[in-house]
Amino acid sequence: MTEQSDGFITPVSMEEDPDELFAGDSGTLDADVRTVLVRLLQRRVLVADKSPAQWRTLLATQQVIESRLHDLFVHLVVDHERGIAYKRQVRSAELDVPVLLRDDAYSRAETLVLVHLRTVFQRERGAGEASVRIDVEEIEQTALTYFDADETNIATQQREIRGAVARLAKEGILEEESEGRFRVTSLVEVVLSNERLGELRTWLTSQGQAETSQDAEPEAVEVNR
Repeated sequence: MTEQSDGFITPVSMEEDPDELFAGDSGTLDADVRTVLVRLLQRRVLVADKSPAQWRTLLATQQVIESRLHDLFVHLVVDHERGIAYKRQVRSAELDVPVLLRDDAYSRAETLVLVHLRTVFQRERGAGEASVRIDVEEIEQTALTYFDADETNIATQQREIRGAVARLAKEGILEEESEGRFRVTSLVEVVLSNERLGELRTWLTSQGQAETSQDAEPEAVEVNR
């Protein structure tokens, strides 16, 4: 119990107060739960295999974490089958919801690479492959076929595609296992649904391979950040 002296409460140091993590802390969550909450807000996705301790904490305190995110108008999605958790912005026609998560649209090159990765992932998983791997050269060659045939600056196109691969790797959709060799993660299914994949495939087919003009951009794929 806190001691009193001369009518004043004797201050208790932060180190002696197990419920306070820092000076003036009025939070109610344990440190590990707060860490998971922050990671979910910081990152595109929380992966069970990469962060097993945080994943266990998430599952044990999912209701609490969901409640905190709902206070911010953010949904929590926990995909147990894929072992991933991610967030989505709440949108409502009935409420004037303040938007916390911004929508980042993928560029043309990033969208084209995504379509190819998603197609390869779907095909290989359908064939029973547990892991899907791909070389950057294959990604590049396929994506180049969708650029305008009149565009002669191949070096610029290649830089766009390599930049797209780098962004998708940073977001966890690709994992580089060796130089130029990547594993496609299940996150690609979250970013690009079957329905959206079909729409983009239809668009690309209607344009014709190697006949896509720069003025005819595929409809942007957007992700919450």
